[in-house]
Amino acid sequence: MIKRTVFIISFALTVSAPIVGQNTNSSNTARPRTTAANANARPSESQRATDTQKPKPASPTPRTAQNKPKVVASEAPGSASVLAAFNALLDGIRHRDVNAVASVYLNSPRLVLFNNNGTVTKGWDQVRRNRQSSYPDLKDVKLDIHDLSVVMLGRDGAVVSCLWAQSQTYKGTPETASGRMTLVFKRVGKDWKAVHLHTSPDKQDPSRVLPSEQTSPSPTPTPKP
Repeated sequence: MIKRTVFIISFALTVSAPIVGQNTNSSNTARPRTTAANANARPSESQRATDTQKPKPASPTPRTAQNKPKVVASEAPGSASVLAAFNALLDGIRHRDVNAVASVYLNSPRLVLFNNNGTVTKGWDQVRRNRQSSYPDLKDVKLDIHDLSVVMLGRDGAVVSCLWAQSQTYKGTPETASGRMTLVFKRVGKDWKAVHLHTSPDKQDPSRVLPSEQTSPSPTPTPKP
């Protein structure tokens, strides 16, 4: 019995050995070598082109040019309106228009005018009465302005100065005069009003000037021998 059993086991081992070898060979032949195939694959044309081409440098960000503000010469704020008021006064004098002249001055009892003849006129009412008295006797009034200057005193004040020359006929008699004039303007609402006027001669009058203030030509030095 023992011998029979050993014989059966030996026979079974002898038969199974070729089967195991056959299965092993079949497994090696049918298994795809995916790893080796992927490792040895040749790159495509697009991949080779990408590898050989150098990356393009990034284009620099364009700089926005900053325009510097242009310096534009302009009149001081408000000076145009001051000149308009001053020109209205001149036109009123040339046309002997009482209302036009009076409207440029501030309607106030504190208005003061230093006249060219050395007198003083105080108050708007007196200024108007003086013009109403003298203008009807004037004809052919000509008024020229030179060396005009406007100085702004902030937003609500201004000083106008100039040289003036005036010719006219008063009661049939020609007369001329010239001098310097300074007006102080003040902004009143949207308008500019003259609050002070000062006129003076533009030439020396020895009878009205102190000897210490009179000008005289410098003495000519005596040449040395």
